[in-house]
Amino acid sequence: MDTQWLTPGELAAWVRFIGVVELLPGVLDGQLRRDAQLTHFDYYVLSQLSEAPAHTLRMTALAERTTASLARLSHVVQRLESRGLLERFPCPQDRRATNARLTADGWRKVQESAPGHVATVREHVIDALTPEQVVQLSEISDAILRRLEPGDDRTATYRRYDPPAV
Repeated sequence: MDTQWLTPGELAAWVRFIGVVELLPGVLDGQLRRDAQLTHFDYYVLSQLSEAPAHTLRMTALAERTTASLARLSHVVQRLESRGLLERFPCPQDRRATNARLTADGWRKVQESAPGHVATVREHVIDALTPEQVVQLSEISDAILRRLEPGDDRTATYRRYDPPAV
């Protein structure tokens, strides 16, 4: 099979994209560690619970929402649980399953952490773009996500903040 090398324009776009993929997680993680004593993934887990009905999700659903393995998620949940930010308990509908629920302290932590996180996202991503580029970023991300997860219909997860169709 012949390699279809990237054109100079494609290579330039790719290198810039990789720069974002490499640098942005450190910026987000650094702000949350400094201001909230959370990793970005800790915050993501807590925020997913904050958006769930009764601030509760099955561990399997939480793993799916955060695209984490159950092993990684269990480790993070155990750490957050030891800090009193969430609790685990048997699922009432299926005793074989485990639920995770945000505690009152966890809810407070999300509420206190969100403004700084949003300000960092705005400063480093959203405000760097024109309104048209924000729309393009959404479209570009959709196209890439469809390639990364073909047949894995996580569309609802990725589109849950889309404005209603007119």
